[in-house]
Amino acid sequence: MDGDAQPDQHGDLRNDLCIVLTYYSPYVSGLTNVARDLAEGLAARGWRVCVVASKHDPELPTHEVVHGVRVVRAPVLAKVGKGTIGLNLTRLALREMARSTVANLHLPLVEAGLLARLSPVPVVSTYHCDVSLPTGDGPLVRRVVNGAQHRAIDLSSGAALRRSVAAVVSSEDYARHSRLWPAIDGRMVAVPPPCPPRGPGRPAFRRGDGLHVGFLGRIVEEKGVEYLVDAFLALDDPDARLLIGGDFLDVAGGSVVERVRRHIGDDPRIAMLGFVPEEDLDDFYASIDVFALPSVNAFEAFGIVQVVAMMAGVPALVSDLPGVRTVVEETGFGVVVAPRDVPGLTTALARLRDDPPDAGAGAGAAAARYSVDAVLDAYDAVFAKAAGR
Repeated sequence: MDGDAQPDQHGDLRNDLCIVLTYYSPYVSGLTNVARDLAEGLAARGWRVCVVASKHDPELPTHEVVHGVRVVRAPVLAKVGKGTIGLNLTRLALREMARSTVANLHLPLVEAGLLARLSPVPVVSTYHCDVSLPTGDGPLVRRVVNGAQHRAIDLSSGAALRRSVAAVVSSEDYARHSRLWPAIDGRMVAVPPPCPPRGPGRPAFRRGDGLHVGFLGRIVEEKGVEYLVDAFLALDDPDARLLIGGDFLDVAGGSVVERVRRHIGDDPRIAMLGFVPEEDLDDFYASIDVFALPSVNAFEAFGIVQVVAMMAGVPALVSDLPGVRTVVEETGFGVVVAPRDVPGLTTALARLRDDPPDAGAGAGAAAARYSVDAVLDAYDAVFAKAAGR
């Protein structure tokens, strides 16, 4: 496609593809990273790509071009749970969709149902995961709001999926276990998220020669970090270390960092690293022997970080959840344990310490199956077919 954005008869920019989602870079999450890598990857191939998202940080510009991608951000009136409230996202998205050949909605997205209904161009929806918001404890008002938001997002996502020409999912395993499977069925296309490999790093985070276990992700309830902490504490190994990296200061839906700290107590073997910047990620992966993803619910649908770790030669210890387990099952590079199974996690850590799998074979299997180019090729085909229809 023509990489130079061309104005139409009204002087407006034309897009080959319009991507719409709630949070976009520099916000960091698995969903955001997929959209960013897809947008920038296709832009590098010559596509004219526009991303419409909420202006989650008021300091961000409303319009900018980032790595060849035109980004339009809608001001936010308020944040509710993991979502945002704003009057302009739908209007701006429809404007850019009208200038496009095809639209790609990244769900969950509360505006998705209306956007798909009003879209003047074919819609491809990428369904990342079922939304998960705490409704069983906490203040009554928060539980009521979360419950209402939960139902509204499911209703909107289901409506969007039914009006989409294709529903892209990270794996058939996850899709078939999703609450929205009835809306996905019949239009499903399984495409894993793009997983850019890391470069070589220095073991700058290591402290000694013992087993080093790493976690990287937002410190939120669905990640199950406290179960990993409890399992590590039960590991009878004074030389082992647990490195917990991830944001807990600006997290949609709220962080559980204080809960994790209570579980850690005063054990000096465990380090809370906070947000690990991009320039330090290579060193983080080079510093660990096992990557742990102890997620506890279906909000975690794939776990890109486990693939990135595998590509760096680090085996993964992951929860037995639809989609998450798929990577270890397909590569054989790691261990799968039931969610919240602390003794099982401890046993798995000891197993990976005492009998580590072949790092070279595991890295090769992950790279072959989840390369960025293969994912971009698959999306290119889906979008081309949608536009042809």
